[in-house]
Amino acid sequence: MSTQGKDPLIIAHRGASGYLPEHSLAAKALAYGLGADYLEQDIIASRDGVLLILHDLWLDDVSDVATRFPGRSRDDGRHYCIDFDVDEIRTLHFGERVDPATGVEKFPRRFTRAAGSFRVVTLEEEIRFIQGLNASTGRNVGIYPEIKAPQWHADQGVDLAALVIDTLAANGYLEPDSLVYLQCFDAETLRKVRQSTGPVLPIIQLLSSKTTVDATLLRAIAEYANGIGPSIKLILRGLRPDGHYELSDLVSIAQSLDLEIHPYTFRVDDLPDGCSDFSALLRLFITDLEVDGLFTDFTDLVASFMSDPAK
Repeated sequence: MSTQGKDPLIIAHRGASGYLPEHSLAAKALAYGLGADYLEQDIIASRDGVLLILHDLWLDDVSDVATRFPGRSRDDGRHYCIDFDVDEIRTLHFGERVDPATGVEKFPRRFTRAAGSFRVVTLEEEIRFIQGLNASTGRNVGIYPEIKAPQWHADQGVDLAALVIDTLAANGYLEPDSLVYLQCFDAETLRKVRQSTGPVLPIIQLLSSKTTVDATLLRAIAEYANGIGPSIKLILRGLRPDGHYELSDLVSIAQSLDLEIHPYTFRVDDLPDGCSDFSALLRLFITDLEVDGLFTDFTDLVASFMSDPAK
């Protein structure tokens, strides 16, 4: 159900990834302290079936796997998480995202790899960590897991969705009013999750920037999902010659269907075409479009804007 009229949810995209390496516990702790309402978890599986918090199916872009495990890549040159046991992955050093071919960091002004390394985090570890922070601070910050590439995992013999749902159930996240959203790009996976869990689990259908979105698609999504997580590019098309934003009708259609809208990703160092000011971008989505939540690498900047939208 849309939360239109309330402050939008601040969803920490891979934690406070604008300041610390994505999906590290340090990034999650910082995002928590900066005021996030939800912390995101991208979930993939290791060879021995452990659920890990990593964005990519492969380990190359965020770790030193190629150096530590030479000869273990697939034909495409990548070292896939599913080909390693969790104990092997725990030996790796993780850091800021780089281009494996060049070693150049994707966001050069962020936490450089030279400043220190981090370790992989399992879904169970992160859940315990967040629940511990909730207990010690008195806050109630939610989790926002994504089932990554479920069909690819199925081809490797892993039912990733089932493992994720079992973990959520074991940790109390299938109880009414639990602070959780489950997201995925794969619609069929989400339909099956809805059938197996019933209405208690809030589901978000992710939409890539290449998705063709119309009222028919959104009506179909509304049959099994509580909302959508669209790329910013599906909403903000650019800047018109008169200086005004060119917008799609996605938000108005979704709102008419009572779908929550959680667009991604709001980054001060990677603004969309047609936008040169982060506050202006937030004003458009929060004040004008009234989205229900947003994914951001910079929790503090969004929280600061929401406390004083006029600045």
